[in-house]
Amino acid sequence: MSTIKDVAKQAGVSVATVSYVLNNDPRVSEQTRQKVLSVVDALNYRPNATARNLKRRKTETIALFVTGFGGPFFSSVIEGLQEVVESNGYDLIACSTGNDSSSRFLQEKLFDAAVVFGPTIPDELLVQMASRSFPIAVMDRELKADHVHQVLINNVQGAYNATKHLAGLGYRTIGYLSGGVNSYNNQKRFEGYKSALEDAGLPFQIAYTAQGHFTEQGGYQATRSLIMSGKVPEAIFSANDEMAIGCIQALTEAGYKVPEDVAIVGFDDLRISSYVRPALTTIKHPMREWGSIVTHTIFQALLDGLDEPKKIMLDTELVVRESCGIRLKKTVSN
Repeated sequence: MSTIKDVAKQAGVSVATVSYVLNNDPRVSEQTRQKVLSVVDALNYRPNATARNLKRRKTETIALFVTGFGGPFFSSVIEGLQEVVESNGYDLIACSTGNDSSSRFLQEKLFDAAVVFGPTIPDELLVQMASRSFPIAVMDRELKADHVHQVLINNVQGAYNATKHLAGLGYRTIGYLSGGVNSYNNQKRFEGYKSALEDAGLPFQIAYTAQGHFTEQGGYQATRSLIMSGKVPEAIFSANDEMAIGCIQALTEAGYKVPEDVAIVGFDDLRISSYVRPALTTIKHPMREWGSIVTHTIFQALLDGLDEPKKIMLDTELVVRESCGIRLKKTVSN
């Protein structure tokens, strides 16, 4: 059975050029394209997932590159993606960015478009791969490039409002539970948190920050480290709800009362956030709709063509519940 290397060797081109031809990349000249396709026919070469679509150049498949699949957050986003993909008669395939093959898989382009939610895929590769016939949408970075569309959450706004709310209730030391350091969403939430502290006249104190990697267990361990260091702030803004829930557990085990001793605000408004005790004050954003909107954008680019890349910023909303101590603060003030 012939391989792509056999085709490249006989055609006198690189393996990458053969891949470009098979994926209808516009950077390949027509002369080179015809030469490669003639060798493909002569060798009866049929690449996986591309053979049946070689002539029509369509796979009717959208690829999602994502950091992880676990947890209620990603489940909600993926549900929104899947719903729109299926309604358009396409299939959705998911690829974890936690392994080295994800970049190679993107380069092979055995699908019609890509949605990226994984910071380990470099900007340079996305710019290189994106084209009119192969649009890319990103959910995890700001990237201005042709045929790269951005659908983002207004993380700065949400984090600012969460921290401002805590400052407005009179808390003077407000800590931060951080997600992954390479995460765009975490960086922007940290930016909003620091900006709100500055506007409230409160100092940023690194001793009141800890990294929880966006997981419940991570939030638990991060809070334990604050407790053991003796640096437990009056209030904590957590960069997501899962870490906030772990934070509440760690504080409770250590004898702290939430919100009497430490107030907590999360981010995401997961369904479980209204059921934990105390119910979690959080920043709400449209998780499922986020997935739907990014996929609608991809299909608009695929089916209608977009001369200019789109940038959509989705707003957030503060949802006030018990964990921030608002009832306690009102009682004290009265």
